[in-house]
Amino acid sequence: MTAITALPGSATSTGRLQRVVMSMMFGLRPMIAGYWLVMLVTFLIGGLIAQLIGSGIDHSIWDYGTQSPKYFSAAIGITLTPALFSLMIAHGVTRRMFALAGSIILVGAATATAVIWVLAYQVEHAIYASAGLDQTLSNPHLFTKTSQVGLVFTEFFLLILAHEVAGWLIGIGFYRFGFFKGLLLLPLGLVPAAAAELLLVAQWLADALRSTGYHRPSLAIGVPGVLAVSVLGLYCAYLLLRPMGLKPVKG
Repeated sequence: MTAITALPGSATSTGRLQRVVMSMMFGLRPMIAGYWLVMLVTFLIGGLIAQLIGSGIDHSIWDYGTQSPKYFSAAIGITLTPALFSLMIAHGVTRRMFALAGSIILVGAATATAVIWVLAYQVEHAIYASAGLDQTLSNPHLFTKTSQVGLVFTEFFLLILAHEVAGWLIGIGFYRFGFFKGLLLLPLGLVPAAAAELLLVAQWLADALRSTGYHRPSLAIGVPGVLAVSVLGLYCAYLLLRPMGLKPVKG
């Protein structure tokens, strides 16, 4: 019986996928690291100092920054294709693998961001509790207390993922179809983000939606609904990438 010799890790599909994912992470690292450095300094340090110098702390400082990661995540999605697609395809990465690796990056980034938000709330809660202060939340959320870790994670993971997917679809649309057609397709690209906002009704948009008489559906509908739309968006990105040319369309 002939022994089967295993291929080197770099020659297997899994090995190649790992390399592509790591390359994407390396390419996006300066943008992501710079953002989180600004966020941590601004809200965990700068915000705390500003409140202490001012009239005192009566709200969660970290909660003021809940909008920023959604829009930054959308920017990551928009950047992914223009920044990395042509370079990676030119170096032998297949479009299918690029789409898969991009999906892994976005899901991983959404998970990491949600974990950071959970931990930041817990650290802030400990600081406030030691000082005898209340960690009052400034924005409506799925959770009412930061100790509801599962709901904190769920809210931020779903919102971040949906905005990342929306950004990715928008970026692919402009790259593949050019500016004017990409502009026409913009509303379709925004569907995942809009679905997340309408199904979760959390953070700054919640008050505006409630003022119209609209109320959040149950989490049994909202959570799987956002997941389904986000997964469908990732699949649409895959379909759009498969026949896409190496260079962006002009005009």
